Amino acid sequence: MKPAYRAAVLAACLLAGPTLPAAPEVINLWPGPPPGDTVQLPPETNLTRSTDHLAGGRPYIRLGNISTPTITVYPPPAGHNTGTAVVVCPGGGYRIVSIDLEGTEICDWLNSLGVTAVLLKYRVPAREGEPRYLAPLQDAQRALGLVRAHAGAWGIDPHRVGVIGFSAGGDMAAILSNDYAERAYPPVDAADRLGCRPDFTLLIYPAYLVGKDNVLAPEVKPPHAPETPPTFLVQAEDDPIRVENAFYYYLALHRGGVAAELHLYPTGGHGYGLRRTDATATTWPDRAADWLKAGGWLAPAP
Repeated sequence: MKPAYRAAVLAACLLAGPTLPAAPEVINLWPGPPPGDTVQLPPETNLTRSTDHLAGGRPYIRLGNISTPTITVYPPPAGHNTGTAVVVCPGGGYRIVSIDLEGTEICDWLNSLGVTAVLLKYRVPAREGEPRYLAPLQDAQRALGLVRAHAGAWGIDPHRVGVIGFSAGGDMAAILSNDYAERAYPPVDAADRLGCRPDFTLLIYPAYLVGKDNVLAPEVKPPHAPETPPTFLVQAEDDPIRVENAFYYYLALHRGGVAAELHLYPTGGHGYGLRRTDATATTWPDRAADWLKAGGWLAPAP
């Protein structure tokens, strides 16, 4: 290629703008110490061991000792932005955060749908003397407010901000979807004056929503329309965390008049993320994409 022609092609490409997503942006959730944190934790670290459960035949990162929660913003490719955003809440039993299996890999999938993915790295393990969900819930409420505060800069419609949660992250997402009228912490700035109610919710093999008696956990307020956002649920019948979590929460949604869609699968276990196996439960992303499309969340924002 002649130098002059090569230069012309390069200039045209630059004028056309990027076709790949912009670099992810990491933002600390809190301008100072997170609310209620007074104990110094050991350094944040990957707690994965060689004997740990694999997902789809591969290991994954179990991030522990998180004392500085963040959100990482993954924009979709240029020209493929629907204006919808989803806050991603990985699982980990409120002890660790499955930061890749149920975090970055989910963000890549959402980007492929034209959705801005916002990965929430919330505080773990549970703080001594506090409910296990409290610090993560505070972080999730703060994250929703920050996303809406930055909506213009990030190309997001503030009325198209959803949440997806896995396992313990599903528990947190369900609590957030029903308990948003007041923050679970003293407001710190203007972002905390913006709504933290998700516009839609996806719960993937959620944990802790019901007790052994199959009654909703006390922190999960009974859902009611139109307060509770439309909800998508997935769980396998052989899930050791109990399929009853999704089933009885769906019944509560139904009784409360909340639009909901439930997918139960005979096999799949727990903690598979997006990694496909022979279990039909791992086809859930196809069903979720259909649900998002039917709800209008994947159509370009007007």
